Amino acid sequence: MKINPLKGMKDYLPDEMRLRDYVQGKILETYRASGFERIGTPMLEDMENLDKSDGGDNLNLIFKVLKRGDKLAAALQSGEEKNLSDMGLRYDLTLPLSRYYAANRASLPTPFKAIQTDRVFRAERPQKGRSREFVQCDIDILGDSSINAEIELIDVTARALLAIGFNDFTVNINDRRMLRGMLAAMGFAPDTLDSVCVTFDKLDKIGPDGVKAELTDKECPAQAVESLDAFLREGDFSIERVASLLEDKTLSDDLMTIISTIRQLSGGRYGIAYAPSLVRGQGYYTGVVFEITCAAFSGAVAGGGRYDGMIGKFLGQEVPAVGFSIGFERICGILLEQGRKVPAAEKLALLYRSDAPFAEVLLKAERLRENYAVTVLPQQKKLGKQLGNLEATGFAAVAFYDNEDIKVLGQKAE
Repeated sequence: MKINPLKGMKDYLPDEMRLRDYVQGKILETYRASGFERIGTPMLEDMENLDKSDGGDNLNLIFKVLKRGDKLAAALQSGEEKNLSDMGLRYDLTLPLSRYYAANRASLPTPFKAIQTDRVFRAERPQKGRSREFVQCDIDILGDSSINAEIELIDVTARALLAIGFNDFTVNINDRRMLRGMLAAMGFAPDTLDSVCVTFDKLDKIGPDGVKAELTDKECPAQAVESLDAFLREGDFSIERVASLLEDKTLSDDLMTIISTIRQLSGGRYGIAYAPSLVRGQGYYTGVVFEITCAAFSGAVAGGGRYDGMIGKFLGQEVPAVGFSIGFERICGILLEQGRKVPAAEKLALLYRSDAPFAEVLLKAERLRENYAVTVLPQQKKLGKQLGNLEATGFAAVAFYDNEDIKVLGQKAE
């Protein structure tokens, strides 16, 4: 039997779980205090739903579950690979939320403000920062088409990060419709815009030269490529400059309103910036998208956007929706690297001998819990060694059932 977890998955030691519980608790506390309500959905979803979810590259990373019994035998006989599976593990929490809302909307308020903190699964190639099982912490607002939904989600997510202890972060924001409108005005064909956006999203990594080279390799119109290259060389990435290329000015007006409102709400505790090359990976985003980055760390610690078309796949009518997800695993990893200690009540071990009445031991532990986090343990023959082990594992003090003494660990005898 193998004792190690599968590749891309991991076990968590008590100290790690303590930190994870603390971070998730702070996030949930902030979400709930802002009027969001937690829901739960199954880990497994119907394969038809997963296949039609516009999940982009994640559709290639679905853990598929084989059919069972006679259905599997029939599928094997058919020789069609697609017939082998009828369900799969969820790769994010947005598709399950959309299905959930479609099934339960008659009993849900409008707008509906949802919390989801749960595990998701992707058949990634395991490497640092990419696991096959991980936790997402999402909030979503369903049924509100106004930019107030984006503003509230950014505000609540930022306050959750501040509560955890993050600062000096920036909310980067864009509108996919503005980006597509700008690229279309430059001469890129409508049916190539998704591909062009994927390349443009790499600007921070490959620079203007890399963007131009990749679009040339994709055989995009030379004039369009030159127009985009000139824009990048010009270096004016302001909303006003992009808006000057658009027919629909309301898009830039909305984005400027979001930015100015968040600046007001932030009180200087964090920044917000227009990021014209920000695309986000999921294919279901339809409008505003955002990511949060920290100056001290590479990569994003949160991201999301508007996905007005997803719920309509289930209902046959569009329902406005926007969500923001905190990168729970990334944040926990950063805090562990920093050696962050979780604030908690001091740990005390209540030691008892084998002949002590256990009910009385537990009653004494209950009284001590007014001031300590108490663990009940049998007293060992080698008390000195036991006290040393308790101190090494984070206990601050020791009490004894048969007397009222409390020994503070780490204190030297005078």
